[in-house]
Amino acid sequence: MIPIEELAVFTFASIALAFAPGPDNIFVLMQSALYGSFRGILVTLGLCTGLLVHTAAVALGVAALLQASPTAFNTLKFVGAAYLLYLAYRSFRAGGADFNRPQAIPSSFQLYRRGVILNVTNPKVAIFFLAFLPQFAQPGDGSMLVQMLFLGAVFMLATLCVFGGIALAAGKIGTWLRSSQAAQVRMNRFAGVVFVLLAIRLLTSAE
Repeated sequence: MIPIEELAVFTFASIALAFAPGPDNIFVLMQSALYGSFRGILVTLGLCTGLLVHTAAVALGVAALLQASPTAFNTLKFVGAAYLLYLAYRSFRAGGADFNRPQAIPSSFQLYRRGVILNVTNPKVAIFFLAFLPQFAQPGDGSMLVQMLFLGAVFMLATLCVFGGIALAAGKIGTWLRSSQAAQVRMNRFAGVVFVLLAIRLLTSAE
């Protein structure tokens, strides 16, 4: 088993990294402000599902292939940027949602799916996991596969707690947005700009 001291350091680092500004927590913040805390938590669950994919990829060596193949890395990067631009397009086109009409806002599954796609199509997360997780897994502490999966689960739990907190806070702050369609339009425009900037950041990032 992983020594408790190493696990404590890993947990602290995971929490700190979850707080660091990035596409995932910014997305949770935006969606929670627009649609409420519950829907922000659905996005968070989608993002955490994506982390399961990245954990499995590292454990099975797929992330190493991404790191070794510029073509594979760039393909996934372009897919991720394209999805961010698609979200930007949807945000620019969106008006104010009428919260008395359920069809006016994204469904629970749509929000969950957005979180999954956003996380899975970010190759930087896979490469980060490849660099981060092995530092805390040692052959002498048992099966490397089990350790990797365990560390991935701890990281996912830390992310769930931090992003869940962001969703709850942003949902409360965004209460006034849901009572003002004009404010929702401005927020959507702002979200669109943020998504474009995140897409540019992803496209210009190196391995």
